[in-house]
Amino acid sequence: MTTELALRRTAVFTLFLLPGLTISSWVSRTPDVRDLVGASTAQMGLILFGLAAGSMAGILCSGPLVARWGARPVIVAGTAAVAAAAAVIGIGAGTGSGLGVALGLGLFGLGMGGGEVALNVEGAEVERLLGRSTMPAMHGFFSLGTVIGAVAGMGLTAVRFPVLVHLATVAAVVLAGLLLVIRHVPPGVGRRPAAEDHGPSADRTPVWKDSKLLLIGCVILALAMAEGTANDWLPLVMVDGHGFDPALGSAVYAAFAAAMTVGRFVGGRAVDRFGRAAALCGSALVGAAGLALVIFVDHQAVAAGAAVLWGLGASLGFPVALSAAGDSGDDSAARVSLAATVGYVAFLVGPPSLGYLGEHFGLRQALLLVLVLVVAAAFATPAARHPGPAVLPRPGVPRT
Repeated sequence: MTTELALRRTAVFTLFLLPGLTISSWVSRTPDVRDLVGASTAQMGLILFGLAAGSMAGILCSGPLVARWGARPVIVAGTAAVAAAAAVIGIGAGTGSGLGVALGLGLFGLGMGGGEVALNVEGAEVERLLGRSTMPAMHGFFSLGTVIGAVAGMGLTAVRFPVLVHLATVAAVVLAGLLLVIRHVPPGVGRRPAAEDHGPSADRTPVWKDSKLLLIGCVILALAMAEGTANDWLPLVMVDGHGFDPALGSAVYAAFAAAMTVGRFVGGRAVDRFGRAAALCGSALVGAAGLALVIFVDHQAVAAGAAVLWGLGASLGFPVALSAAGDSGDDSAARVSLAATVGYVAFLVGPPSLGYLGEHFGLRQALLLVLVLVVAAAFATPAARHPGPAVLPRPGVPRT
């Protein structure tokens, strides 16, 4: 590996870590934020809708922007928006404004949704150049960021540290990290030459008509829903559904995030050895087992252990399925963008629907929706099989 490629990979790792740090900093303080703004469970669902709506707006804009300008400027804009969002959420919580928190979450979703699609396009290119499964490790750094943020949030929750100061500090860290590494991301990745829009490629079948790609997108949707549900609701599920105090609820979320991190850092080896389809199927089944235990077993120790299974099961879904989407045919950037868009539907429908169900049936029972989707995803995983030998092309060798 050349020094330039190593620095580029490190930049991608860092850029994945920063939004993970931000989202877990917010999630670990959700019980405090709920109390500061005086929101009910249903109202929290509406506040979280800001995150979902912003995410969808970001990803719907990201694909065309990457095709027009390349991934780098979209990554810069998205990461800067994530930093600004942390400060806005903190201000909203500090002033007791649920609307302010929702607006901050909308800005966070806009930056993360747009920036993550572009970052996955860049990550897929780095993976191709490295010649081995690397996307799980890249997303592992996102999970590592969530662990760091969750552990810090747990401690700051325990000592009643002001939410505003906490999230303002996170905003400064994200901006500093962006300025430090962005110079190692080359321009032009994912950009489509203008001639292609009017040339032979215009006669190709649109990627959204590829049934295999849509099945891969459904796998992403279900496992992203499992991951996103934990990011949005896990501390509150533990507090309201299993009787944990807020600090221990944050600790369970930290355990979930740690399991996600471990699963992603070791998952690349499983993918290389057993193939994408088998790794995704096993991941879905483990995640379903964890969800079922959280829902049906009324025991705090079991619930905490089940959160670990939940994290391990959700860990490989998004990165491995995105790699499969990129390899499913021509125009890899468009395929990654479409698959990510389908997956992010989970962030649009998840928070408000679970908030509504949780208000009427309880948060634990509301998780049944996620469990059904994850079980169904296990049956769709054969679509992620590699089209050829179950190895990535070596550096410098074009993909067929």
